[in-house]
Amino acid sequence: MMSPCDGCGAGVEFAPGTTLLRCPYCGHEQRIDPAERTIAEHSYDAFLAKPRVVALAPNRLVCPGCQARTESDAISKLCQFCGGPLIADVGSGDQIAPEAVLPFALDRAGARDALRSWVRTRWFAPNRLKKVTEAESMKSTYLPHWTFDAHTVSDYTGQRGEHYWESESYTDSEGKSRTRRVRKTRWYPASGTVARGFDDVLVPATTHATKERLGKLEPWPLERATAFDTRFVTGHHSLRYDIEPQAGLELAKQEMAEVIEQDVRHDIGGDVQRVHSVTTDYSSRYFKLLLLPVWIGCYLFGGTTYQVLINGMSGEVDGDRPYSALKIAFAVLAALAVIGTGAWLYLRSQG
Repeated sequence: MMSPCDGCGAGVEFAPGTTLLRCPYCGHEQRIDPAERTIAEHSYDAFLAKPRVVALAPNRLVCPGCQARTESDAISKLCQFCGGPLIADVGSGDQIAPEAVLPFALDRAGARDALRSWVRTRWFAPNRLKKVTEAESMKSTYLPHWTFDAHTVSDYTGQRGEHYWESESYTDSEGKSRTRRVRKTRWYPASGTVARGFDDVLVPATTHATKERLGKLEPWPLERATAFDTRFVTGHHSLRYDIEPQAGLELAKQEMAEVIEQDVRHDIGGDVQRVHSVTTDYSSRYFKLLLLPVWIGCYLFGGTTYQVLINGMSGEVDGDRPYSALKIAFAVLAALAVIGTGAWLYLRSQG
């Protein structure tokens, strides 16, 4: 789905931070007009009638090692998730079409700067870590996420705890009788119903980056997402989702459950609460597939693959890092030398 350049006919790429398609060869720019349609969401209850799409880009690639499936205008040689060689993906299986995309704001130079700043703060990291900042080792990749909306009604049972104070006598260490105030709690049964609406509960739709790691890239400015347009992914990679909507909804329910429990505790009231059971009914369930921009790089060290992710909007970085045994050894020796010198100077002053 590569768009030809109006100037030279070569393939253009989406320029991060702009609304332009730019030719990497002649520099000619083509404006992306704002989408005329709004971002739509699909009824989860009508899930069987979901729209599907064959591909987002002409080249479909798969990594035999980690099984990551990506789509791109260009043919890449190495997987951005594990560094393994990529091959053509001839497997079938259409997927749900994305309804929204958060376009890249951070270009390659910005991603490299963010990574270099992060690397400088990694104490005892091996020098190999610095090589991941090289231009060709980072790939701009749209990662799939699900968003879910739902109206919830939750019935609960529990207990409300109310504190009170009593005086009690005790004998101190000297054998004297004394009195002190002690806080105690009376517990009362509690039950009731709470309701809440959820909008755009965000959960990853991929297993190739952990939920914890992606969570460290947050927050995402979802209000800046736009209706999906293939021109925004031109020149970049798009990871195909491997977490289906059914599994995504269960992950979203876990996120909702934490909020619902806080609502329950507030409804119970008192000084402290015990929650025994919560039964939630979900209605008006809607979902959509959203693509989020992430710069991804990986590198090998000591036979292990390490992965680094960069938020394509804010430049927030999170990644794996090994520790250099040599640097740690030098640091320990340097510390021992400082301690030894200090001890020698002290003994000398005493003599």
